[in-house]
Amino acid sequence: MRRVAGLWRRLFGRGERDSLLPLYRSIVAAARRPVWYRSGGVPDTIDGRFDMVAAILSLVLLRLEREGAPGREPAARLTELFVEDMDGQLRERGVGDVVVGKHVGKMMGALGGRLGAFREAFAVDGDLDAAIVRNVYRGVAPGPGESEVLRDGLTALNATLGATPADEILAGVWQN
Repeated sequence: MRRVAGLWRRLFGRGERDSLLPLYRSIVAAARRPVWYRSGGVPDTIDGRFDMVAAILSLVLLRLEREGAPGREPAARLTELFVEDMDGQLRERGVGDVVVGKHVGKMMGALGGRLGAFREAFAVDGDLDAAIVRNVYRGVAPGPGESEVLRDGLTALNATLGATPADEILAGVWQN
């Protein structure tokens, strides 16, 4: 039976995707850091936690993008893990089968928007503060000093990812 399960995983790529679980868990752990919510003013709500996971996942995906072709498949597999996690979260909250796909589609659109926003924000002359307000605070101006916490934290994380070899990132071994 194990041989069949292993073959099934290889045929459908689950084994490769599962190899990225440590990375996905690192992303979620980084998104759950209390500083984002306590000092950064991110609402400690389902939406706020989604926004932080999406922001940090975006930075990791952008880092993998800089690897070129070798980073494409891991980025796709990592995105699949995100979709699987969000699907499970929705189902745990009682969202029915009929509308789960619609919600996941909206989440994927939100992730895509964040990818574009953070790609531009970290480019030369990019406006990271505006990207944070729009994509993490959902357009609501944060309190004094809160945006700086996110800006400094995301900037440090982006620098850490940039200085970390891709194989270590893929193994989930990056620290900020």
